[in-house]
Amino acid sequence: MKKLFIILSTMILACCCTQNKAPKVLVLYYSQTSNTKAVAEELQGKLGADIAEIVPVVAYDGDFMATIERSRKEYEDGTLPEIKPLSVDLKSYDIIFLGFPVWFGTYAVPVATVLEDPGFAGKKVVPFCTFGSGGLESSTEAIKAKLPDSEILPGYGVRAARIAAAPAEIDRFLKENGYIEGEFEPLEEFSEAHPASEEEAAVFDAAVGDYPMINAKAEEVASRPVPGGMEYRFVARDIPRDPAFEGMSGTITVYVVAPEGQAPEFTRVVR
Repeated sequence: MKKLFIILSTMILACCCTQNKAPKVLVLYYSQTSNTKAVAEELQGKLGADIAEIVPVVAYDGDFMATIERSRKEYEDGTLPEIKPLSVDLKSYDIIFLGFPVWFGTYAVPVATVLEDPGFAGKKVVPFCTFGSGGLESSTEAIKAKLPDSEILPGYGVRAARIAAAPAEIDRFLKENGYIEGEFEPLEEFSEAHPASEEEAAVFDAAVGDYPMINAKAEEVASRPVPGGMEYRFVARDIPRDPAFEGMSGTITVYVVAPEGQAPEFTRVVR
């Protein structure tokens, strides 16, 4: 194993180098069902950072359909839920890890409220999220648009169904991006994409299973070895379940891990 000892990158330290001190880091999160909280606490522990929670004045009650209806109305009306005062001053930090569940393909509505805080200006922001199928990429772009005066760095996302995999993934993510020192094995680049074979298509089908939000057929695939197995990047044809929308099919990218001796599972979807 190649040993790589990485310290915080020059880019991240730039805001503090003149003071010859380490950057001050905050993990700030909203969590409805405790999944994002678990990721936040894992990040806080590994970073040795401060941590604070975003708490709506009127809580989302945890019922899936009630949350959908309430947040849909808030999005449509352009109204932001009131949140309790943060326990920290964002202006005191150099790097803010911002966590949330993904709703409607972007950050949960309470995060929209906290993004109005002027304390984000000039900060480095690292998004992290939990989701049913995906949304890290789209929510990151939305944060970039909302915080033009902040530097938005690469983020981390994990499916709620795979929350047990988060500690190992977070450890690699932090080391790869230079947030903590440590040893890790660099991953190979994905192979050149090619038409999916029957065997590869079967891996895709087994990974997405009967997940209700995915109804697709694998068309192309690239792959690479990862510790303990293989990772696949499928390009798949999204097939509308309603025949009335048959002409509106498009493509999605689905990432799949297949650990040796275990069933494959998808890690995220990029739409």
